[in-house]
Amino acid sequence: MAHAPHASRSPLLLAGFLAAAGVAHFAVPASFDAIVPRSLPGHPRTWTRASGAVELALAAGLAVPRTRRLSARATALLFVGVFPANVKMAYDWRTRPARARALAYGRLPLQVPLVLWARAAERSATR
Repeated sequence: MAHAPHASRSPLLLAGFLAAAGVAHFAVPASFDAIVPRSLPGHPRTWTRASGAVELALAAGLAVPRTRRLSARATALLFVGVFPANVKMAYDWRTRPARARALAYGRLPLQVPLVLWARAAERSATR
């Protein structure tokens, strides 16, 4: 069965999204440090760097057809796993100006389409 023309690009777009996010974790780590749940052990910067490295690795895995299926599945799990950080951000930003609150609150439902995008990339990968 032939895939729609966008089907093969979608995992690459997701890879680009993850790569940009991964680079951001290293370029501007303080903004990510701030949303690391305090219940996690160790220094927040360690979690920021680790999650950035994972995003870069998943981006690379999505870009390679042979590893795309596994990487897409792991990407979906990553998006679920970072949800507590988004909840923390929404809570911490609850008293900020409306625009900042909207950004923080908007991240919460955004996780659903991101997980679905990763699952679609998994399904589109050759087995």
